[in-house]
Amino acid sequence: MRASDLDPATPVLVGVGQYAESIDDPGYEALSAADLAGRAAAQALTDTGAEIAAVAAAIDTVAGVRQFEISGPGIEVTLGAADNFPRAVTGRIGADPAHAILEVAGGQAPQSLVTEMAGDIAAGRREVVLLAGAEAISTARHFEGRDDRPDFSETVGGQLDDRGAGLRGLVSWHTVTHGLIGAPVQYAMLENARRARLGLSRAAYDEQMGDLFAPFTRVAAANPLAAAPTERTSAELVTPSERNRPIVDPYPRFVVARDQVNQGAAVLLMSVAAARRLGVAEDRWVFLHGHADLHSAELVERDDLSRYPVAELAVRHALEVADVELDDVDFLDLYSCFPVAVSVVLDALDLAADDPRGLTLTGGLPFFGGSGNNYSMHAIAEAVQRCRAHPDELGLVGANGGTMSKYSVGLYSARPVGWRPDRSAELQAEVDAWPTTPYTHTPEGWATIETYSVRFLPDDRRAGTVVGRLEATGERFLAKTSGADTEMLDLLAGPDPVGQRAYVRAFDDANRVTTSQERMDATRPRPPAGPDRSETDRQAAEFDALL
Repeated sequence: MRASDLDPATPVLVGVGQYAESIDDPGYEALSAADLAGRAAAQALTDTGAEIAAVAAAIDTVAGVRQFEISGPGIEVTLGAADNFPRAVTGRIGADPAHAILEVAGGQAPQSLVTEMAGDIAAGRREVVLLAGAEAISTARHFEGRDDRPDFSETVGGQLDDRGAGLRGLVSWHTVTHGLIGAPVQYAMLENARRARLGLSRAAYDEQMGDLFAPFTRVAAANPLAAAPTERTSAELVTPSERNRPIVDPYPRFVVARDQVNQGAAVLLMSVAAARRLGVAEDRWVFLHGHADLHSAELVERDDLSRYPVAELAVRHALEVADVELDDVDFLDLYSCFPVAVSVVLDALDLAADDPRGLTLTGGLPFFGGSGNNYSMHAIAEAVQRCRAHPDELGLVGANGGTMSKYSVGLYSARPVGWRPDRSAELQAEVDAWPTTPYTHTPEGWATIETYSVRFLPDDRRAGTVVGRLEATGERFLAKTSGADTEMLDLLAGPDPVGQRAYVRAFDDANRVTTSQERMDATRPRPPAGPDRSETDRQAAEFDALL
């Protein structure tokens, strides 16, 4: 298709920007998230090649990616924040859009917003849209507890469509009380399930994780915006050391998403008609050829914890929308918060870890930086630049949110194409009808370990969480180890914990798992009949209200 044949409402990406600073930089400014996103947005305006003030004035919608510190219950906003983040960003570039949106949490947000806003532009509901996000987590931790800390509080006001954190169904009081606190422990459970499915030893699986991520470090080392621009070998990545301390089995620090970053990114979309009116040259235009957005069932209900079928379905549908095959894709950026998030996509698509196209444009979340929910905005910005430099190429961005819960895909190229709607809603209805695994909150009896995680705590302490199946009913459950139960913790540290027998019992505060009924009776006495659950219920209700 020629650009002259395009419908004037066709959406195009016309400007991208990225900005980063490090506390070690000579010119370190201690910028807030709004500052970082504002600088990225200013770059996106400049990147259009058009008159900056005119483009800023034409922005009718700004959509912000939710910062980590306002993405979940119990997270402290250490240095303060803007009351209206999207409008704080546009205020820094002289724009005053009619509509401001704050998106739900999750790494899928940048790509999901691109797809949503592009569809709205095609339907005539919007014309010029700015997407922006940033994190200043490194700065927040640097100044924590200091008297000279900056104050990022900012009263902006104005209209805001705050969509909420969107965590209901992704986290609950039940999962939190059983140790599923934070992404590393949750993803470790999925990682260990995958190792069991593949039948690999610990050493062989560690080597596989290192081989997967070593090429990512080479890309990060060449990226001036990377938070950890150091090339590392496969062995360095997975061998514990003073700097590469174990976080949770099987993850040492180097293969975990790096959240201590100060990074911002922005993308500007508009209709073809607006691009022509504002004077954005056609060589700046990049098109969304294919797209899809799907989400999984709750973690404890999924049939197979070692796979990510929703991600496969989303990728294949995006390819279908673009009317291409996977072999037609020239470059990729697969969300890489942890090795399993990449590996399960490779498994499903029959791709190799050493695919010659590479698997990252930025260097990936552990090395470029896991900038909260906004990582994939950086990937999209890199994809746009790559498409402009190589107009005949097609790139794929895969964005993951939650605990392998939400997957959004975009296919990008400078080749002109009209807007093509996807069938994500129809496919989601099919996903919602997939069979789920029966689950019990109050397990009792012998069980088989399905997967597990063990967190490494200060003073050589460990804390384990188990997903298991009751032998009597086949129901799945969550349970945690007792802190003094070294026998159970040693079983989980063994060569093949998955498939081993264990004994589980429900107590008032949480389910407990150990190696035998006798040990359960000895280490955790059975509670009296009809325990008073008032305090537990109160805490659960408060937590649920925060979601």
